[in-house]
Amino acid sequence: MQKVKWGVLGTANIARGCTIPGMKLAESCELYAIAGRNEDKARAFKEEFGFEKYYGSYEALLDDQDVQAVYIPLPNGLHFKWVKAALEKKKHVLCEKPMAFNADDARQLFETAEKNGVYLMEAYAYLHSPYMKSLKKDIDSGVIGRVDHIETVFATQGYKEDIRLYKDQGGGAMYDLGCYCTTMILSLNDEEPDLVKAVAEFTDRDVDMMTSAIIRFKNGVRANFYVGMVLGEDSNSRYDNLFIHGDKGCIRSAVEYNESGTVSYTIYTGEGVTERKIEVPHNYSLEIEQFGRSILGQDKPYITPEFSIKNAKLMDKVLEEIGY
Repeated sequence: MQKVKWGVLGTANIARGCTIPGMKLAESCELYAIAGRNEDKARAFKEEFGFEKYYGSYEALLDDQDVQAVYIPLPNGLHFKWVKAALEKKKHVLCEKPMAFNADDARQLFETAEKNGVYLMEAYAYLHSPYMKSLKKDIDSGVIGRVDHIETVFATQGYKEDIRLYKDQGGGAMYDLGCYCTTMILSLNDEEPDLVKAVAEFTDRDVDMMTSAIIRFKNGVRANFYVGMVLGEDSNSRYDNLFIHGDKGCIRSAVEYNESGTVSYTIYTGEGVTERKIEVPHNYSLEIEQFGRSILGQDKPYITPEFSIKNAKLMDKVLEEIGY
């Protein structure tokens, strides 16, 4: 089987705990190179995961002609710079969410990718899950009728000290968690909003610790979401919830974003209650496999530029509303 030679640009926790384990499960992925600003840490990643090479700088990895695709798990504030640098080196790029601070920057990055003849995809691993495909199938089948309301909640621990607390790095609940909620809503209702209202509570470092928004779409669907970094400090606590209402019934789910294993949601209609159980493999491996097929000419990136830009525009409206 053809394999894509991947370079990982950074030694972040999400790379160690989520994406690199997923890469190891992906048949089309070759763990070729790892780079870190700390050479010893990069070497440790090489030994832990079996990369062929390691580099003590991001530039050195991008200069490696054998690297075909780059995964970027850096802090939000570094995404634009290093995505652009990788694209200009003609590397395919998978970048952690949110890929850019605003829609204009996202659009510029996709234009850079097109100019250099490579793919750029934003990393929302959960959107690749069979759980999401099952949800969409049930909604499209009309089992709950015409959808008129969507609500999603994503709350996590607060932090005593973390990169998420700094505004120049794109910290706060909206950038870290809200992008999950907006992509969930847009993936279930592919429409433009005509009303967005939002409020937030800010920390003394001027990042939002919790944000709540209501959205009305042009097709009449209404949505709301709540995100917060408020469940204790450094507690590993989280709360996820999804509610989809239609004129014939509703769907309720407490599945965590990016959850794997056996997951379920419940459908309530006038005909009774149905529980759907779905087997979900490693979402990050599904993401890497899908992007790998795209690079090998067998597919197109599942998270499209149009979707990422539409989501960035919605986030822009929420961020403007809360005064971020």
